[in-house]
Amino acid sequence: MKKDIKYITIDGRGEHESFRDCITQTIKDLKPDEGIHVIKDFEPFPMYQMMDKKGFDYTLEKVSDEEFHVYFIPKVKPKKLQMEEYINSDDEKINKIIKIKLDYLKGNISLEDAKKEMKANFKQVTAQEFAICEQYLQQYEISDDELTERMDEILEIFEGVLVTNKLEVPKGHPIRTYLDEIENIRKVLDKMRGMLHRKFIKNQWAELYDKLNEINIHFSRKQNQLFAALERKGFDKPSQIMWTLDNDIRDIIKKAKEYLEADKDDEFLKLQDEVIEMVEDMMVKEEEILLPTSIDLLSEEDFVQMRKGDDEIGYCLIDSPPAYGNTTNEEKSKSSNNELLKDLASVLQKHGVMNPSSKGEVLDVSQGKLTLEQINLIFKHLQVDLSYVDENEIVKFYSDTKHRVFPRSAGVIGRKVQNCHPRESVDTVEEIIKAFREGEQDEAEFWLEMGDKFIYIIYNAVRDETGNFRGVLEMMQDVTHIRSLEGSQRLLSWNDKKEDNNTSDNISEEKENKYRITKETNIGNLVKEYPFIKGFLINLSPKFSKLKNPVLFKTMSSMATLEMVSKRGGFKTQGLIDKIVDEIDTKK
Repeated sequence: MKKDIKYITIDGRGEHESFRDCITQTIKDLKPDEGIHVIKDFEPFPMYQMMDKKGFDYTLEKVSDEEFHVYFIPKVKPKKLQMEEYINSDDEKINKIIKIKLDYLKGNISLEDAKKEMKANFKQVTAQEFAICEQYLQQYEISDDELTERMDEILEIFEGVLVTNKLEVPKGHPIRTYLDEIENIRKVLDKMRGMLHRKFIKNQWAELYDKLNEINIHFSRKQNQLFAALERKGFDKPSQIMWTLDNDIRDIIKKAKEYLEADKDDEFLKLQDEVIEMVEDMMVKEEEILLPTSIDLLSEEDFVQMRKGDDEIGYCLIDSPPAYGNTTNEEKSKSSNNELLKDLASVLQKHGVMNPSSKGEVLDVSQGKLTLEQINLIFKHLQVDLSYVDENEIVKFYSDTKHRVFPRSAGVIGRKVQNCHPRESVDTVEEIIKAFREGEQDEAEFWLEMGDKFIYIIYNAVRDETGNFRGVLEMMQDVTHIRSLEGSQRLLSWNDKKEDNNTSDNISEEKENKYRITKETNIGNLVKEYPFIKGFLINLSPKFSKLKNPVLFKTMSSMATLEMVSKRGGFKTQGLIDKIVDEIDTKK
């Protein structure tokens, strides 16, 4: 695409002897903000190499077979990348790699020629060098869309020269955690490959897909934790490109599960090779490029801080890893809201609002007087998830409630909001912010269905007393229960108590027990009262294995009843209640 600058036009149609002299003189007289527009009656291939040597890039527009317009612009020396402050690189080598990639992406050479040039120039290219070159491409007007679509082609150029050192990191290190998860995801893929050659059994496939679906936790931690840390070092290509690849995998897994649940066996089986290939491809990109580059870019302290936030999101197909660095068990148990409390206190101390020793100092808020601890507790117990993005489009706050709809970690704080969303959603995010900033709108609402849950999301423009735009407040809530309400309830009724409906159906269905456990008993309240029940359920059926995942359990514990849990596990509600009662009796 030609740049929007002033061009000196030279019509060279029919010209021969004076044409070269005219070009040479124009180059001498050219100002820094000018380019050369050449019109020829044929594509001027000989000019490309000549102008390249003189320091020009070009863009071609073919009007007809007898009219070609070529726009030459002076090459701009790319700005040094922030990430090169943390990775030692050879500038000459990086520039050669970039040139080969650009020549291929612009169609100047074929894929085979690009591969030959790469092998002829380099014995090996490291993952870190590959990553640096990807980050530079943006300065050459190669869009993230094009990079995402052509990533497999780009990787093919490096066939035989891209090398990755085996990563040796201890248990508990965040990178080791990703590697352990990859190992276990591969085990699931191996079982899926084996199942394709055996008789189709729906339940066995359902169990495998329950495990494969945990890859969403792997993605969430990567997107909220690892990508955020890399962005702070100037490496934002994973956020811009890999997030899209992750979402494509989410979508195809969801599609396959829908086929399976709808008993569309043929469609389901036909999709499996593509599912396996996409997941494997993602893991190879992580192992060969993302994780080795992360090791070099990030400091030990970065990984220690990352480990502290990893537990907030949870883990895929593995148990919680041990503590890492100076992360103690006590620190692991603290929520991110405690960190928020410290940060708020620090800011207030800095500006003289409170003294370091006055944690209980009462502050004047809009309508009342509260301590920082009370403010923190209010946010923690709100029955709605809040996130706040300031006027500079930086994420400043989120409320860490026990019922959170989507996982979050402290790594999101200080991050550009655009990098907290998949690329497909960024346009919508920017449209909302623009409309709010310009005063065209004050509110935007969305709703979506996630399995059995109905999620309501509303965005509000935040403005100060004089009407100045100060950011965006996002409020999100699982309103499944609210949507199901009918009539009125004017009397007190606890969720974990049996409803007194006096209907013969309910009387016959549920038996009284001394623990007053009913189909309406909330699983979170039950496990809080009897912690051993969680392990009991996990051992009772493979379908309860998801309870081991802290994020999923945290989400479902706030809303799932025993009736819902029994349906998931394939038990009759009363039968499951009886088993739970018997287990409590044995432990008493």
